[in-house]
Amino acid sequence: MGIVALGNRFFASSPAPSQRRGRCRRGRRFHGSGGGCLASAARSRQDGRRPGIRFHRYRRQWAHRRNGPGPETAAGNLPRLGDVLAGLRDILATLSVECDLFLPGAWEIGRSGGMAHSPISWNDSGKLQVIREVPGGTLDPGKLVGGLARAAHRLGAAILEGHRVTRVRWGNRPELKVTPSDPGMTSKTISAGKILFATNALSLGLSGLDSGTHPKLTLAALTAPPKDEVLRSIGLADGKPFYTVDFPYLWGRVRKDKSIVWGAGLADAPSSGRLEEVSIDSGQPASMFSRLESRIRGLHPALAAAEFTHRWGGPILFRDGWKPVFDWHRESHDALVIGAFAGHGVALSSYLGAWAADIFLGRRDLPSWGRLRD
Repeated sequence: MGIVALGNRFFASSPAPSQRRGRCRRGRRFHGSGGGCLASAARSRQDGRRPGIRFHRYRRQWAHRRNGPGPETAAGNLPRLGDVLAGLRDILATLSVECDLFLPGAWEIGRSGGMAHSPISWNDSGKLQVIREVPGGTLDPGKLVGGLARAAHRLGAAILEGHRVTRVRWGNRPELKVTPSDPGMTSKTISAGKILFATNALSLGLSGLDSGTHPKLTLAALTAPPKDEVLRSIGLADGKPFYTVDFPYLWGRVRKDKSIVWGAGLADAPSSGRLEEVSIDSGQPASMFSRLESRIRGLHPALAAAEFTHRWGGPILFRDGWKPVFDWHRESHDALVIGAFAGHGVALSSYLGAWAADIFLGRRDLPSWGRLRD
């Protein structure tokens, strides 16, 4: 989202968003996007039985919400938000970003109320079937981030990889301590007229999102491209992403090369709260992956021999009340904070990043629903 803001800021003032695509090896520690799924309906119904997040309070809310139009955020439709998917298309077109955006619709699936001729019929704590289709689709997260970075660079922005902001000294002009990942390099201090904190579930102390939020690692695995008849048998030949509206939670999508992303489960942050310290090849995440893979192979006879090639975890931030944060930093009105998308970040982060650029340019105001402190 920060890259979108950079690109839009330089585009607007000019006179004329990471996961490394397909590069996560089994067992490697990795934090990336949830998998490139887009849906205007509530995609954040993660497995509510994970300790540390009080999801049981929200199950009745989801049951109520899914009977109405699909919301654009985990908290439902919000005033002045607008059409997020259409806004994302406009951003990609404006910045000339090609990321395999594909919007055929998305399937809500569940264990009751299935369609008479459901394309999906899976065995997963009951019979999983398609309940309804909602606006949505998929994109390639690696191409999205790379395309936005190239656009920002082309328009004059500088992107410093491997340089982490470790401290902010607030004042009339904030100063940021930037620490390189290379131990042979020294930290530097830079000043900034405007700052956008777009770290979501990471660097919570710097962004001010360390209270009333719950950082987790959402887990996903990739299966090798199956034969076309397998895709037809399991109901995914049309390439529409899916997610459950009940529990246990499951989501997924077919990639361009026909490999399939499957996601479920939330790994806890350590006592330090730093998700980057979590390794997916041991402890809780490793056990959860084993269960997920067994579960996928049991969905349908055609998946019994599915080959899993990649595993990864992506930072995800939940907030009490579910509303995303879009507000001034508690220390300064020269800094904006965006985050806590609860599963809607693929499209919403880019959309709000562009909105943030307009705020810095004096073209738009903040919405009322994104306050950091309710």
